[in-house]
Amino acid sequence: NNEKSVPQLLIRDLKFEKNSLAKLMFSPDQENHPSKAPVKYGELIVLGYNGSLPNGDRGRRKSRFALFKRPKANGVKPSTVHIACTPQAAKAISNKDQHSISYTLSRAQTVVVEYTHDSNTDMFQIGRSTESPIDFVVTDTVPGSQSNSDTQSVQSTISRFACRIICERNPPFTARIYAAGFDSSKNIFLGEKAAKWKTSDGQMDGLTTNGVLVMHPRNGFTEDSKPGVWREISVCGNVFSLRETRSAQQRGKMVENETNQLQDGSLIDLCGATLLWRTAEGLARTPTVKHLEALRQEINAARPQCPVGFNTLAFPSMKRKDVVDEKQPWVYLNCGHVHGYHNWGNKEERDGKDRECPMCRSVGPYVPLWLGCEAGFYVDAGPPTHAFSPCGHVCSEKTTAYWSQIPLPHGTHTFHAACPFCAHQLAGEQGYIRLIFQGPLD
Repeated sequence: NNEKSVPQLLIRDLKFEKNSLAKLMFSPDQENHPSKAPVKYGELIVLGYNGSLPNGDRGRRKSRFALFKRPKANGVKPSTVHIACTPQAAKAISNKDQHSISYTLSRAQTVVVEYTHDSNTDMFQIGRSTESPIDFVVTDTVPGSQSNSDTQSVQSTISRFACRIICERNPPFTARIYAAGFDSSKNIFLGEKAAKWKTSDGQMDGLTTNGVLVMHPRNGFTEDSKPGVWREISVCGNVFSLRETRSAQQRGKMVENETNQLQDGSLIDLCGATLLWRTAEGLARTPTVKHLEALRQEINAARPQCPVGFNTLAFPSMKRKDVVDEKQPWVYLNCGHVHGYHNWGNKEERDGKDRECPMCRSVGPYVPLWLGCEAGFYVDAGPPTHAFSPCGHVCSEKTTAYWSQIPLPHGTHTFHAACPFCAHQLAGEQGYIRLIFQGPLD
């Protein structure tokens, strides 16, 4: 085992004083205004972005969206059901000032369910549309794309009005998810082709074209988390097993003992983008960007060195997270040995992709290391000792282990594990590697 002869520096567990860690772990708005801060229900974080969208966060289009208690309740709940004999009659029933869901059963029959104001809840809508009813505009995630120009050519599979989240305005501020959102005329239309049915209590329910899938992790979102089972959520918030493909006409089986209530770490898939739901309590236990910055400085202070060039390596600042820096650490993904960039062992006949590690001679991809800056993806506050393969995003061991087990929906009927920071499909046996740093020789 020639690893033993290599002087190594495995990142030490950080021993912060309890007080300073507590300070770092609380988000800034909690520190400064404990009483004035508006009630935060939680945050939605889009997988595949490492802290912000490639061209910057703008308005309602950003990589994370916080749901705060509204000054005035805007929730709605179902009230009257009308059975109209023609779609024209249905249009007359559903006026512009009244929320309603129309279920077209045939050319001759439409069922319209009117929704009335609910003073106990707040409603937030998510989708691809930039129309005003959408609170959080989400576009398709292209794995590893560095600019939005990469994403424009893709035909989107995300619905314009994809889903809505309803939060209770009173503690414990329960959040529930429903498929489909209301459009500018306050309507949801389920056309003839959409899967829809009458429920046992005489109500209507249905599924959207590509569906809204949800997975609740077991053991919450902690270092003990395990993946849950993916389910589909209906327009009325009922839970179903998955259809054979995303847009199949036949719905799955209803899952009686599960609900549409979101919990810390729930994943919401909109067929083109996956969102992570973090509760306010969960975020309070999550490392902050300040904490991640302290970990970065701790690694750099240990002065890891390149075993070939003997130059000191350093992780670039969080703001420079897309530009390869000359001091940037690189890793051989098969063995985990960390180096600076060098041309050693570049075998031309291997397309230049695979390189031979000078320390242990194992051959494999050689990539720059990047710190995972989106703190909401971390399941613990451990030191950054592991990297996802093949992208080289670095975070704690528990965080890499958790995400490498999660099958994320991809396309219309496949699932695969992906790096939460860039959405690249994971490769190799585990999907991640332990980093072996060499300390300074002096």
